[in-house]
Amino acid sequence: MTTFAAVLEDADKLPLDEQEELAATLRRRVADMRRQELIAAVKEARVEFAKGKIKPRSGAAVMKLIGA
Repeated sequence: MTTFAAVLEDADKLPLDEQEELAATLRRRVADMRRQELIAAVKEARVEFAKGKIKPRSGAAVMKLIGA
């Protein structure tokens, strides 16, 4: 397995334009992974809601629940 430090060292060896493209590609991939996590969480919540395990709440109630 490649370490984070080794990846950074290898990235430093790339030309600047390729480093910028690598950074942009990583940002897109991370955003896509976060999107997939959110989709999975929403699907799970819908299943739990359908089973009656969770109840609808207002936005204010959710914000209070999470301490925001």
